[in-house]
Amino acid sequence: MNRQELINQIKTKKTFLCVGLDPDVEKIPAHLLHQEDALFEFNKAIIDATHTYCVSYKPNTAFYEAHGVAGFQSLIKTIAYIKEKYPHHFIIADAKRGDIGNTSGMYARAFFKEMQADALTVAPYMGSDSVKPFLTYENKWVVLLALTSNQGAFDFQTQRIEHVNKRQEIHVYEEVLKTSQQWGNEHNMMYVVGATKAQWLEQIRSIVPNHFLLIPGVGAQGGSLQEVCKYGLNKDIGLLINSSRQIIYASNKEDFAQAAATQAQALQQEMAIFVK
Repeated sequence: MNRQELINQIKTKKTFLCVGLDPDVEKIPAHLLHQEDALFEFNKAIIDATHTYCVSYKPNTAFYEAHGVAGFQSLIKTIAYIKEKYPHHFIIADAKRGDIGNTSGMYARAFFKEMQADALTVAPYMGSDSVKPFLTYENKWVVLLALTSNQGAFDFQTQRIEHVNKRQEIHVYEEVLKTSQQWGNEHNMMYVVGATKAQWLEQIRSIVPNHFLLIPGVGAQGGSLQEVCKYGLNKDIGLLINSSRQIIYASNKEDFAQAAATQAQALQQEMAIFVK
């Protein structure tokens, strides 16, 4: 999916919601556990119930990898189902990959060619040669970790370092934003910025005014949609707001899909006022 197609979907549906598909067998409704593929059946019901209210889905691969080969099959089936039934939805594989170049090339092949995800979250710590292999695929996206929503983000991401070109101190996450723009652009690169770091968004937008930002942390993690929109919106909206637990675990009973739809619709209606 290219940038304009994503923008068109946001404006048509009046939403920039991304639903996180993180199926935990200890939390999904008990009646699904008797199914041959409980993870996929859970995802399928969530997708069918929420597709009207979102433009994107983000399966976190850890929730599938934990079940070995069977879990990977559930992930593959989930992506294939979205591609078949709802082909205009943007699919982000949340795998946080990042390794030396030839290894990254294999990761890119796995997620972009074999699984047909539209985007992949990537860790920038190993630098340009670990990221560039992901950028060689047309209409595929790198979602680079910049300033994450967890408390440990303060361990490194907000530390101040000397910027090599400007001879001034900047935060590590700012260096990531500045340097990575030499690798990709707003047509193939997004950045992860946690909703719990909304107060940093104004500075982030001064560095990457046109890029899309993937914003986790709204809802269960305490992030504010209004605060994120106040500082993070750009002329194309430029945000994908991810919500996982608030939506997919709205109920653990047989009405779980309808409960998820209710939560997704509520977020869509909040977002609609920002979409012109």
